[in-house]
Amino acid sequence: MKDVAQAAGVALKTVSRVVNGESTVAPDTLDRVRQAIHELGYRRNEGARQLRQGRSQAIAMVVRDIADPFFAAIGRAVETRAETGELVVMIGSSHDEPAREREVALGFCARRPNALIIAPIAKRQDYLLPEMADGLPVCAVDRPAQGIACDAVLSDNTGGIRAAVGHLAAYGHRRIGYLGDDPAVFTSRERVAGFRAAMAARGLQVNEDEVRLGAPTPSSVGAALRTLLDPSDPVTALITANNRLTVEALRQLDHVQDRPALVAFDDLELGELLRPGLTVVAQDPEAIGNAVMDLLASPHPEPREVRIPVTLIPRGSAEFPP
Repeated sequence: MKDVAQAAGVALKTVSRVVNGESTVAPDTLDRVRQAIHELGYRRNEGARQLRQGRSQAIAMVVRDIADPFFAAIGRAVETRAETGELVVMIGSSHDEPAREREVALGFCARRPNALIIAPIAKRQDYLLPEMADGLPVCAVDRPAQGIACDAVLSDNTGGIRAAVGHLAAYGHRRIGYLGDDPAVFTSRERVAGFRAAMAARGLQVNEDEVRLGAPTPSSVGAALRTLLDPSDPVTALITANNRLTVEALRQLDHVQDRPALVAFDDLELGELLRPGLTVVAQDPEAIGNAVMDLLASPHPEPREVRIPVTLIPRGSAEFPP
């Protein structure tokens, strides 16, 4: 910074104001300092800045899988907002492993981020209590955290499933199968409860053999579809409760001649290009990411929960009668 000040012919404090984005520098002075920074290749020492300020000017995110398009889109929205505050975003995956969630989250906390965003998978997140007591803002996404009091941004899971059931019922379907994730996952529990409630509200019977819950693996999805589509008494319609289940179900339905009507919770990037196009209950990851950043920007002593609406998009895979 001393070299920049000397090259620009200004005081050291003026360089500091320019580097930190303060608005009290005259335009011609600002141009001279920026030119000197460019010519000298100056970069701010973030390690020193962190020691001085106590935070790393970063937002940390722990999600189930950074390759999942849903969480990737949330991360992109968070990153876009973070850029306006000159913050960087660090993202790590828990891979649905509670021990790894803790390891990644505390690893990020050791780097002193300005805030932590977490998609909880472990039963409790009270390992974050010391970090929160030290002033770290935490916001849960996709599902609420347990064992700590923090903000949460969630999708309208029950409303989305209710819309899916209503859409299929409008085309005359009464035998609707349900393919859901591991019931240990909060979103899985909310969605399957929404399915049962929506079916009951329409006077439709839920056969428990036609509600299949489990991890989205080829073997588990295959076993579920064999039960649901048993030729002697198949369901006429199917709801898949997240994008990973949908992808695996589509793979295995590719060779089925009489495919059931299908509504998927979560959109797929190329869902409209399938034949027929995939009818979905679409979440809004951009709105989720923006809501998270809004909450982090306005701290509140009491934890808040924001529910983001979902949208049913008909494209052809569900729009036909039994």
